[in-house]
Amino acid sequence: MLPFSRFMPRDRQGDYLQVEVPEVVVLRLPLYLRTLTQVAFRGMEVISSQELGEQLHMTPAQIRKDLSYFGRFGKQGRGYSVRHLVKELRRILGLNQEWEGVLVGVGRLGRAILSYPGFKPEGFRVIAAFDSNPSNVGEVINEVQVHPVAALPQTLAERRVRIAIVAVPASQTQQVVDLLVQSGVQAILNYAPYSPEAPPGVRISNIDPVLAFQSMTFYLAAMEDLSPKAAAPLGSRGEPASPRR
Repeated sequence: MLPFSRFMPRDRQGDYLQVEVPEVVVLRLPLYLRTLTQVAFRGMEVISSQELGEQLHMTPAQIRKDLSYFGRFGKQGRGYSVRHLVKELRRILGLNQEWEGVLVGVGRLGRAILSYPGFKPEGFRVIAAFDSNPSNVGEVINEVQVHPVAALPQTLAERRVRIAIVAVPASQTQQVVDLLVQSGVQAILNYAPYSPEAPPGVRISNIDPVLAFQSMTFYLAAMEDLSPKAAAPLGSRGEPASPRR
């Protein structure tokens, strides 16, 4: 994953400007959008960077700096128009259109992904699924039909699909990713426990709950190391009791 992304806003004359945006900033934009959408639903019309930072556990300065990569959205002392900022963030993230995607791998995880109701309201629609198991081909899951993997290139070409979800075993991941890239896919959400390689220009986001658990257990183990040890039993004179022989 590249540390910077390229974003091209327009200046006041309508000309494009090329801006280097840190990857961590791009990853925070959906968090801003989700929070702002929630406060808009509650009827809030204006929000300050201080109020937004309190909800996201971030500093107001960080929020202002992040947003400054994409233009000016608020006025000092008056805050941000929630409706306007939501609109602009959706435009920046490319969410002012519907994105079609495909799923490769219809095992237990793949079925759960196809059954997830949260994609369509946010502008993402899985139009087809693919699997190498003949017993799964022809099945319809949540209105999505399962096709053989051999039909993948033709479907991607016909529908000009640029997004794919991968939920196959680790041993098959690189082969599937290679096929997707050859067929024109440029963004891949990878649920397989393997980090595949891809050429420049192809974005891969790896999601592995096991790695997330392992990072959390690091903090749990650290807290255990810092916790007071169980006191050793004391003898009659207040000294540690000698072990029995």
